[in-house]
Amino acid sequence: MKRFIGFIKKEFYHIFRDKRSLFILFGMPIAQIMLFGFAVTNEINNVDIAILDHSKDVTTKEIINKISASKYFSVSNYIRNEAEIETAFKKGKIKAVLVFEKDFSKKIGKENIATIQVIADATDPNTANTISNYTSAILQKYQQEINTTIKIPYQIIPKTRMVYNPELKSVFMFVPGVMTIILMLVSAMMTSISITREKELGTMEILLVSPLKPSQVIVGKVVPYIFLSIINAVIIVLLSIFVFKMPIQGSLILLGIESILFIITSLSLGILISTISASQQTAMMISLMALMLPTILLSGFIFPITSMPVVLQVISNIIPAKWFIIILKGIMLKGVGLSFVWKETLILVIMTLFFIGLSIKKYKIRLE
Repeated sequence: MKRFIGFIKKEFYHIFRDKRSLFILFGMPIAQIMLFGFAVTNEINNVDIAILDHSKDVTTKEIINKISASKYFSVSNYIRNEAEIETAFKKGKIKAVLVFEKDFSKKIGKENIATIQVIADATDPNTANTISNYTSAILQKYQQEINTTIKIPYQIIPKTRMVYNPELKSVFMFVPGVMTIILMLVSAMMTSISITREKELGTMEILLVSPLKPSQVIVGKVVPYIFLSIINAVIIVLLSIFVFKMPIQGSLILLGIESILFIITSLSLGILISTISASQQTAMMISLMALMLPTILLSGFIFPITSMPVVLQVISNIIPAKWFIIILKGIMLKGVGLSFVWKETLILVIMTLFFIGLSIKKYKIRLE
């Protein structure tokens, strides 16, 4: 047992003396959570738009003032004719153009209807759709304000209430995803590189014939990264609470247990990667290509899985990150307990045992 503890201390020493490893372990997680929290967002603010006003009357000026007064839009250009619209879009200075038809006020007074055309730059479909929705909401609010004295025979008024994230903050979606990516990459990649380094330098054979059992060698390599990954998880949770004001509705104890389970799953996957990697470079490439891209694309982190083709939906079920993101969102945003996420937890346990089983078979470890 003393030899085993000494081996673990040696691994900690090797990690802390390598500045590059420390940067990957602690610098990358903080940088990513800050980047996704502040820079990557689905929300729009101060988007530059242009106005083509054929009417130029009091009503159109009121509407333009309403739009420019909102925090979402900034009227940066007034276009004189339709020919200038395409030029303005090609220059990339604006994201949308609002076109007011001629005799806008007169048509509202006589016909009770007037048209505003919203032309959006759909090179970014999500932004274009958001601009359209926000514009429609502002116009709807203005219409309600001017029609307060008019009685309509009947009205159907939809009332929307957003639960779990009422302000629709995109950071609430990104934090669970970033936490998953960081724990997956740090745990799996660093573990696979650490074990592969021993193989590449030819010291793995020496360790395997040492008084330590082969299983103790592998466990000793993994234990330091369990503690370091737990520290990363704590840092991410603290940043999400105190910097991004993200509420943790559920149990912190359950959140910690589920995080440790996912860390062990990722570490076991890292051990499996090390069994098929002959060099550190190969281990890093496999970790990045086989883990990072599927985690981002097929875990539901950014893109909804239900919108994907059926084949990709089936493949997503073997991505551990998918199930952990479901668990994180359930605990952090919905405040659910284990009775609601036990299926996802069981799947992670099965995956962990499967990865460990394959690794043991590959390394020919016989556990006593």
